[in-house]
Amino acid sequence: MGVKNLWDILESCKKILPLHHLQNKRVCIDLSCWIVQLQNSSKNTASVKDKMYLRGLFHRLRALLALNCTIVFVADGSIPAIKLDTYRKRLGLVNEAGAKAKKVFPLARNMGSEFSCMIKEAKVLGMALGIPCLDSLEEAEAQCALLNSESLCDGCFSSDSDIFLFGAKTVYRDMCLSDGGHIVCYEMLDIQQKLGYGRNSLITLAILLGSDYSHGVRGFGPETACKIVKAVGDDIILQQIRLEGLPTKKTKGKKREKSQITNKENNLFHEQNITGNEQNVLQRDQFVKVSDAYLKPKCLSPDSEEVRRANVQYPFQRSKLQQACDGFFGWTPEKTDEYILPKIGERDLIRFSNLRSTLSVVGVQVPLNEMPVPCPISSIIKQRKVQGSDCYEVAWEHLDGLKTSVVSADLIEIACPERITEFQERETLRKNQKRKPRTKKSDKKAAMTELDLKLQALMLDIEADSRPVSSLSANGPPIEQKHNVPEVDSELQALLLDIEAESRPVSSVCRRPPAEERNTVPEVDLNLQALSVGIEAERRPISTVFSRRPQVEERNAVPEVDFKLQALRLDIEAENRPVSTVVCRRLPVKQRNVVPEVIDLLSPSPAVRVRQVSKYKQTFGSQIDVIDLCDSETDM
Repeated sequence: MGVKNLWDILESCKKILPLHHLQNKRVCIDLSCWIVQLQNSSKNTASVKDKMYLRGLFHRLRALLALNCTIVFVADGSIPAIKLDTYRKRLGLVNEAGAKAKKVFPLARNMGSEFSCMIKEAKVLGMALGIPCLDSLEEAEAQCALLNSESLCDGCFSSDSDIFLFGAKTVYRDMCLSDGGHIVCYEMLDIQQKLGYGRNSLITLAILLGSDYSHGVRGFGPETACKIVKAVGDDIILQQIRLEGLPTKKTKGKKREKSQITNKENNLFHEQNITGNEQNVLQRDQFVKVSDAYLKPKCLSPDSEEVRRANVQYPFQRSKLQQACDGFFGWTPEKTDEYILPKIGERDLIRFSNLRSTLSVVGVQVPLNEMPVPCPISSIIKQRKVQGSDCYEVAWEHLDGLKTSVVSADLIEIACPERITEFQERETLRKNQKRKPRTKKSDKKAAMTELDLKLQALMLDIEADSRPVSSLSANGPPIEQKHNVPEVDSELQALLLDIEAESRPVSSVCRRPPAEERNTVPEVDLNLQALSVGIEAERRPISTVFSRRPQVEERNAVPEVDFKLQALRLDIEAENRPVSTVVCRRLPVKQRNVVPEVIDLLSPSPAVRVRQVSKYKQTFGSQIDVIDLCDSETDM
């Protein structure tokens, strides 16, 4: 418990520090306080059976080990004689009168109790992790405070506020692992500077307010006790108590003046200030006993063999830890390794970093490969992000059971920056190998020239055949060529469409009608095709190859546009215009074996009767003639 209301009095001196503050520090842990804290954090009935307190202890320890924090457990010994009365009252064993009737001696703890068994389990877990345990003679917080005051440790973990009364300098009250982790820290130097309380003043507050060693003075609250202690001063407050008791002066009303040392009439133990019942509780010799219990606790000497053994670093025992976690939590060895080995690796990396820093301070610059201790990290695999922080996934060596894990980038930068440089060079080389040279876009002029050459070659092949154009349009490809790729490949056709759209008049519209339009040829396609043929006939030789396979529904009938185009070609040839367009149409299956009609386009056109002509307006205002062949002689 400690001193009543002392944590509230010291609230202004509380500091919240990141868990990283404990890196490379040596700390003593009041094991009983930690077990009570962890047990209270999960108050359900299954917490003891499931050993939730032990799991919480394991996670706290692995977090401290990852920071290369040297840990020493300190366990309680016998119960001090001066505390026995308070201890029995907490357990409700005997009443106060019965306790005072007997002569009290230090009482050994019941090692078979449930709490003692929990302490034993914590010791087994700690020894497997390489953490020694120091069994104190009486109070564990007193032993921690002695080690701290003798600079054998950098701080103490304890929730008992009377640890300051035993002489502790730095106390860590609590520890939290969430959100990166933090600790609640109090330092005696801050208490002296901000509040003006030294060790003697805190002992006086314990006498007035009550603690494990005293019941306190009735009628004194935190505010009044603080005023009295500040008025007397830390240097002479205990000496005054030993000689004359604690002086005070009370006035009527709510306000009380500051205490002044005058004479025995103003003594706290004078009959006019303290009732007879309080005189029996608080006597001068009792004050002396309380102050001596805090000033001269029964502890192991810093030079003792037990303390010396506790200061030795013990190795991590992987097999024992796996057995302990299997027995306590039912974990498999793989799960235990997954929890603890990455933390052990980080601890080894911090120790390697400390060695390089020490050599650098001395002025010795040793390359990474020539270090007396090999670097724990063999290589960096890839970069990671963990909760917004830059990290690296690294490969470990000389650490059994651990191949890879994620480590903070800052730690690697300090310990072995050469590994980061190697990783960056490998990444740059890999990216350069994967990077493909960008293919330059072909020049349009070159593409057009290539296209013209291909078209000219195609036209020469067609003209070399002595067949008329109509025979080419009437005959379809053989059955065995149904699935052959056209002579003009798809890339050439796509390029042709792009070039024609940009620099040449529209010469072909080929569109597959939707499902609902497959039975009829849309009027817009016929108009545009006829319009295209007229424009090409006026400006330049026709150079477009019409190649459209009719739909299944269209195979039994020749579209009207084919007749119009053929008639239009006859007119063009009659005017001595060159023809360079080949219209190819696949006949229906029923007409494939029929010998097609051959029309010689080079002979003079026969006399035909007057045809009906319909006018179609072009988008840019000009008009062309479209010949209607519906009343031709063939139909008649």
